Amino acid sequence: MLRLLIIGLIATTSMASAQTAITWEILGDVEFTDKYSEEVEAYYYYPHFGPNVKDLDGQMVYIKGYMLPINPKKGVYILSKNPYASCFFCGNGGPESIIELKLQPGHPKFRMDEVVTIKGRLKLNRDDIYQCNYILEEAKVY
Repeated sequence: MLRLLIIGLIATTSMASAQTAITWEILGDVEFTDKYSEEVEAYYYYPHFGPNVKDLDGQMVYIKGYMLPINPKKGVYILSKNPYASCFFCGNGGPESIIELKLQPGHPKFRMDEVVTIKGRLKLNRDDIYQCNYILEEAKVY
């Protein structure tokens, strides 16, 4: 019995350490160039992720920010470096200052600008102009 308890504790510790804390400064390791999209007949910011960010692609991470429930009925949630009044959508930050959240079912309701820490699997998005450059899949409150 003691042996099973020790094995369980080791496994739990290993799983907890498999998540990496990230900061908005780390996500700032990206540069953008204008790229033309024939589909929308407009230019958009094309990301060139730096090595610090590339190393996090596909990793379980957690980050603290401001929750922006853009369209809760359709499941559209954004985590932002800045509150809504000064976020990317208002022209006060770059695309690197927001993360699209793919929240797991059963998540709590969120208030606009609620400060939360969210964990999930970081996905870097270079080509889908309908999604953010940073996406947290399997996202939930940490």
